[in-house]
Amino acid sequence: MSLKCGIVGLPNVGKSTLFNCISSGKAQSANFPFCTIEPNLGSTNVPDRRLDRLAEICKPQRTIPATVDIVDIAGLVKGASHGEGLGNQFLANIRECDAILHVLRCFDDDNVVHVDGSVDPVRDKEVVDMELQIKDLETIESRLAKAEKAGKAGDKEARKLADLLVRYKEALEQGKSCRTVVPANEEEAAIARDLFLLTNKPVMYVCNVDDASAANGNAYVKAVRKAVADENAEILVISARTEAEIAELEDYDDRKVFLEEMGLEESGAVRLIQGAYHLLGLQTFFTAGADECRAWTIHAGDKAPKAAGVIHSDFEKGFIRAEVIKYEDFVTYKTEAAVRAAGKMGIEGKDYVVQDGDIMHFLFNV
Repeated sequence: MSLKCGIVGLPNVGKSTLFNCISSGKAQSANFPFCTIEPNLGSTNVPDRRLDRLAEICKPQRTIPATVDIVDIAGLVKGASHGEGLGNQFLANIRECDAILHVLRCFDDDNVVHVDGSVDPVRDKEVVDMELQIKDLETIESRLAKAEKAGKAGDKEARKLADLLVRYKEALEQGKSCRTVVPANEEEAAIARDLFLLTNKPVMYVCNVDDASAANGNAYVKAVRKAVADENAEILVISARTEAEIAELEDYDDRKVFLEEMGLEESGAVRLIQGAYHLLGLQTFFTAGADECRAWTIHAGDKAPKAAGVIHSDFEKGFIRAEVIKYEDFVTYKTEAAVRAAGKMGIEGKDYVVQDGDIMHFLFNV
């Protein structure tokens, strides 16, 4: 599945450092603006304790986790929408992403240059938002005139599009992102998705804090939470410097001790990867056996035939039924035979909506 999250933000806020911590790719990281010019793409495994537990039970020959693609995009500055800095390239790169990880600097350090000379994550957020909003407003204004003209000529679909575009335009002119406009129904939501607006992409604000604030945040984080309260956005608090130190530790026990000393249950990189996965609207089902335990990626809401097609297109074409075991039941009974004997195996048809964590076996005929 080719969906990907883009890491964005102003120069020198910690984007590339985080990218290096979570990705198989290695981006350059240094203390000067525009260190990243070309976007860096990396694919990383999605940590999932459920898959680890299934592997413990089945003892398979191989274990294959789900993955998510992360893109480290060049830093943005004021005027990007008019081509300043690396603006045009930035906007093109972000348009290709399906969701945004917006990194905000929430720490003080005189040794790390800030492009605007002072630390203010809310201002930084607004700089990026403004550039994306300007670009979206250009897109909407060019589409709106055509839609209104077609709507007046009797095109009902064009009239629906025009109505939505007007609401987006009003929001943008008030300095709000398109994601603050809630679609009236699923039909309107589908129209919105087809517009591919920059400020309508799902977003997670990643507050990059100092080591001491990694567990509980700080005043900068509180200001960010207040600023994004109406955006339907997620917030993650993380220390990029701490994550870089954790990434250098190869031994699992050493990492665990380090995290405990920091007051953390798991690394921020793990939480960021999992957050990116869910931000993209993805979820996991499993296949489990002696040969292989594997996490498969689907969209939340996908039905059984669609999930079968992720394994092989023939599975979807010739779908007959799915045998479904809930993760908790498999962990309890340990084998498929025991689950079946306990009456815990479900037999599901084409309309079954796959649930996150389902363990599935498909029957098909082509």
